[in-house]
Amino acid sequence: MTEILAIAAAFLLGLGARQAGLPPMVGYLITGFLLFALGMRSTPGLDLFAQLGITLLLFIIGLKLRLRSLLMPQVWTVASLHMVAIVLFTSIGFYTLGLAGLMFFSQLEFTSILLAAFALSFSSTVFAVKVLEDSGDMSALYGRIAIGVLIVQDIIAVVFLALSVDKIPTPWALLLLGLIPLRPLLTLTMEKAGHGELLVLFGLSLALGGAMVFEMVSIKGDLGALILGLLLASHPKSEELARHLLSFKDLFLVGFFLTIGLAGGLTPQTVGIALLLVLLLPLKTGLFFWLFSRFRLRARTAFLGSLSLANYSEFGLIVAAIAVASGWLGSEWLAIIAVALAVSFILAAPLNIASNRLYGRYRERLLRAETQTRIPEEADIKPGNTSVMILGMGRVGSGAYECMHARLGNVVLGIDQDDQTAQDHLAAGRRVIAGSATDPEFWERMNLDKNMLKLILLAMPSHHENLAAVQQIRKLDYPGRIAAIAKYDDEVERLKQAGVDYAVNLYAEAGSGFADDVWQETAAL
Repeated sequence: MTEILAIAAAFLLGLGARQAGLPPMVGYLITGFLLFALGMRSTPGLDLFAQLGITLLLFIIGLKLRLRSLLMPQVWTVASLHMVAIVLFTSIGFYTLGLAGLMFFSQLEFTSILLAAFALSFSSTVFAVKVLEDSGDMSALYGRIAIGVLIVQDIIAVVFLALSVDKIPTPWALLLLGLIPLRPLLTLTMEKAGHGELLVLFGLSLALGGAMVFEMVSIKGDLGALILGLLLASHPKSEELARHLLSFKDLFLVGFFLTIGLAGGLTPQTVGIALLLVLLLPLKTGLFFWLFSRFRLRARTAFLGSLSLANYSEFGLIVAAIAVASGWLGSEWLAIIAVALAVSFILAAPLNIASNRLYGRYRERLLRAETQTRIPEEADIKPGNTSVMILGMGRVGSGAYECMHARLGNVVLGIDQDDQTAQDHLAAGRRVIAGSATDPEFWERMNLDKNMLKLILLAMPSHHENLAAVQQIRKLDYPGRIAAIAKYDDEVERLKQAGVDYAVNLYAEAGSGFADDVWQETAAL
């Protein structure tokens, strides 16, 4: 009964947050704090929800992860240097505050200072993935780099957790290497599961059951879920499986956000120290931006990637919990870090929503941090002769490409923000390049003949992306026509108001298109 009331309250405040233009997760966090103030404490049911959410989150990340992205210097080097720098700076700051006699800091020993600084060096995988999914930027370059940085941090956290709990993997852990030759069997099972509830059950069983198997041999179950997702990542059906599991992951993560607020220990003193720790966030964010820029990323990529990492992490909270349980930190630090984590989410949420507007406002200043050279993914683009451009090469965009290409030939160009998707289309003989249509620099990098370009089709799955792309296109003084897809009638109206010449409800058009095809086919008979 307690869990039901908590989830109902989370719905109401999550709805309120959305109406205020904030992600629902902000409402969930506030719900947890309010329920704690009313005397409620976390329950085993909510704790289980939270754990299931984190496990599914890492499994889905594994499904979407491209291993080569972790090998980019912009990922592993930046993640490592940033963590070392933040731990060093924070430790010096804590030691100085301790010498000044500030409450809680003066009681910290050297090891405790390092542990607290280490816990605060992480950024939140849960937050970043949620924000990137909501904006449709999981496959954008900055999104992939941010997720890569978070994966490196998560691996470091898992190693720490494995070493700190006085448990070493049992000899049976060697049997887990057998998962590699089992991959063909796993992919075959996934194919046989079809497209409905059996596919969902397959994913849940593999993620949660696999995590349990890893725990049985004294290896962190979350790491197991990530590894199992990676085993399936290269299969074409992995994307469909990830889509099916997203709703379950989002539902269970409500429990995670609630348990943060219900962690307890709130006093004026702990809240004051937590707010003091929030002042460290501009340093974390600025350091990410500087490092990304030094590693030859464009200002926009570095800026958006830094904002998605501008928070504290659930893994930092777990590190703190281990330290408290082991007697290395006082119990008040768990409450301090929990409050700092929640406040960082509340502050970072609106910043990420407004990230493109903020970049536009401060663009000239941010451009000063760019280096003269670029990584290949951000080099200048020469698209050649193009009369029709299709933004978003998923199923809808691919179908539109084939239709236009059959009529017009090689003057059709497809654009997709996912490098792998673009490469797959190139391998299939289509003219497709990788790029983000919402990125102002993308359009600046493209040597485009606007007089030859007659039509732009917006076929991206995110309504917000399509709207943002319209704004960028109109800034180019593009004289041709723009068409777009939408999922709902109100989205069609907003697209037309933004300057789209022809917008259609995708589902309505699918029905009429199907009927037309059937009519033509049967008439021919």
